[in-house]
Amino acid sequence: MATDSKAGEKAMPKTEIYKKLAEKTGLEPKQVSLVFEKLEELAKEVLGKKNGPGEFLIPGLVKLKLKKTAATKGGMKSVAGRMVEVKPKPASVKVKPVVLKGLKELAK
Repeated sequence: MATDSKAGEKAMPKTEIYKKLAEKTGLEPKQVSLVFEKLEELAKEVLGKKNGPGEFLIPGLVKLKLKKTAATKGGMKSVAGRMVEVKPKPASVKVKPVVLKGLKELAK
């Protein structure tokens, strides 16, 4: 995935994010860190429920959705006019992020 960032510019490390948020909110960096830890726990709790909603919203930023894929059988499959052996794959669940409107506007 290509980005339009300047050459040599790196993403902000989490400790720097905690410091910046602490400055803006008046909290201590350790308190900000604790908020993120609890947010992570809450997301795992909500997404991990068997009959849960299958999505977790971080308001104004991103929605995390569970994407379930069914198991596939192995065997022979026709690809581009020739038969190819396909390995079976187990069912899986992945977490897909969906960027919300507030952040999408930055890309315009």
